[in-house]
Amino acid sequence: MRTNSGADYAPVRGLTRGLDLLRALNSQEGGRSTLAQLAQATGLHRTTVRRLLETLIAEGYVRRSESDDRYCLALRVRSLAEGFRDEDWISSIAAPALSELLQSVVWPSDLTTQQGANMVIRESTHRFSPLSFHRAMVGQTLPMLLTAAGRAFFAHSQGEQREQILELIRGGGGDNEQARLAADDRFVTQLVARTLERGFASNDGEWTSQSKIGALALPILFKNQPVGVVNIVYLNRAVTLKEAVRRYLPALQKAASRIEAQLTDAPPTSPAAP
Repeated sequence: MRTNSGADYAPVRGLTRGLDLLRALNSQEGGRSTLAQLAQATGLHRTTVRRLLETLIAEGYVRRSESDDRYCLALRVRSLAEGFRDEDWISSIAAPALSELLQSVVWPSDLTTQQGANMVIRESTHRFSPLSFHRAMVGQTLPMLLTAAGRAFFAHSQGEQREQILELIRGGGGDNEQARLAADDRFVTQLVARTLERGFASNDGEWTSQSKIGALALPILFKNQPVGVVNIVYLNRAVTLKEAVRRYLPALQKAASRIEAQLTDAPPTSPAAP
């Protein structure tokens, strides 16, 4: 049957709704959304949205984050459009590795990527760790020069990228404490040299607003460029840095290697942006 628009068949309403849902999800801040937010954005009933989401999950176009139960675009959507961003893809690849890491060390871990002068948490096991001291971590930012995650990314950045990060921090992209450190050439040089020499980054209470926290971190490298960071976070009154290195670094190295291997099998379409 020919419709008034000249088409031979009437539009498939379910497909139209599914595409509307993908567009709505892609337009949400951070590319992550709750069921209620998607229902509001599309004007669809929550039951309809849930049914469509389950179909899209089954087909590999959407995934549900284990960290906060929000929905986000998954790897297969890259075959349809460019709305899928590399950091979301890295997050989906990292989730199984983070889950395995949690089973090994019990302390929570995060997968972070660069966002200007800071790192932003894309995936986390804080919600599942019995030792977690912060439950809702996805979307939180970490200062580049004061945290293990930031230091791991910064130290493995190449010259031009590293200078761009320092310029952002000095220009007000970070907090005052970061700006002071970024202006200290000796500190920056020593930070990079120490991190590269040891093969991992750490912080042991240097982030003054979170002075009870210690952490170890390793970069996720693709073609020798950092595209993300995986860490282990603990309370420094419970575990010393030396103990953390001895007890947890091997498991962290295994997780980082697993993620890098999967990135090699399905490489990013573009390098991480400053």
